[in-house]
Amino acid sequence: MPERSPKALRAAIAQYAPHLLTDFDEHWTWAVSEAYDISTVPALARWWGAYAIARDPVLEARLEDLEHRAAESANASEAWALLEEASRIRCRARRAEPAAHP
Repeated sequence: MPERSPKALRAAIAQYAPHLLTDFDEHWTWAVSEAYDISTVPALARWWGAYAIARDPVLEARLEDLEHRAAESANASEAWALLEEASRIRCRARRAEPAAHP
């Protein structure tokens, strides 16, 4: 994971998850234009988690599978359980720490 800053996160997305870059730029521009204090912008946490998931294709596929299965499920309890698992994955991803620098 990159340093926890918008600039470092954008650079990491551009390099390792370029399919997210257009959405990141559009969302970031909108989120920052509404913010008075950049440190409180929820967009950083959102995109931090999105990048953490996108850089791991296995995890990304697992999350997509859970969400797809939940959407297709006719059983509300099963769908709820699948979405809870997906939510836990997203929460863990948002808490991922930056890599230690030598």
